Amino acid sequence: MVLAGCSPAVQLLPAPFAPDPLCATVIQGLPQDLAGFVQVSTTAQATVAWGAEHPITLRCGVEPPPPTTDRCLTVESGGAAVDWINPEADSPLIPSHADVVNGSWTFITYGRSPAIEVVVPAAAAIDQPTAVLVELAAAVRRTPAARFCVASTDVTVP
Repeated sequence: MVLAGCSPAVQLLPAPFAPDPLCATVIQGLPQDLAGFVQVSTTAQATVAWGAEHPITLRCGVEPPPPTTDRCLTVESGGAAVDWINPEADSPLIPSHADVVNGSWTFITYGRSPAIEVVVPAAAAIDQPTAVLVELAAAVRRTPAARFCVASTDVTVP
């Protein structure tokens, strides 16, 4: 693993299920560069960050989200799909390190255990924040999917 030298470690809290062995498998499969940012060190188990000033962060082992009406994105890459929810800024699913004041996007895998959280700060100035999800898909697919997002048209109302 190559880490950027001279950069202070990004301060993150470990997720409750960070010790899950699948998190280690996911972390090992993550790219060294993401959206043009190089991987930097972090202070917590099962976490990764890219970029020093306004880092994109990933935490493996977060609490799997329950069924929700939050926006769900299906990201396809390499012939497989990963579902991510994108909670609203006032959601209890938004982590404390997300910059809700200046803007950030939080994405949490849906239907996978352990769940994975990605925070993309607006200050990182990425044109398409969801593009990072495509770059992360191969590693994230190492966690098994048990549930999938459904659209309102997929549900029959009695």
